[in-house]
Amino acid sequence: MRSTDPSVLIMASLAEGPKHGYAITRDVHEIAGVALGPGTLYGAIARLEERGLIEPLQTDDRRRPYRLTGPGAAVLREQLTAQERVAKLGLRRLSAAEVRT
Repeated sequence: MRSTDPSVLIMASLAEGPKHGYAITRDVHEIAGVALGPGTLYGAIARLEERGLIEPLQTDDRRRPYRLTGPGAAVLREQLTAQERVAKLGLRRLSAAEVRT
């Protein structure tokens, strides 16, 4: 099972630097094995933009790049830290259960 929250995956991709939609989709697939369809991708991008967590950059190209904002980086860090705590606790509990069996 993977983390499949499109918003977290998109922000994690943008943490590396600005990307346009197709580049985000490719990166998310590479890092998480999740294929984001266009509806899912652009719906999540719109919600992230509305919340001020990402922003579009000006471009002369037809592709619109997005970048993570300061508040977006803070939210991403908080969410990833929470996921890390759950993962560490789950792994400790799993190890303890394996020792007992």
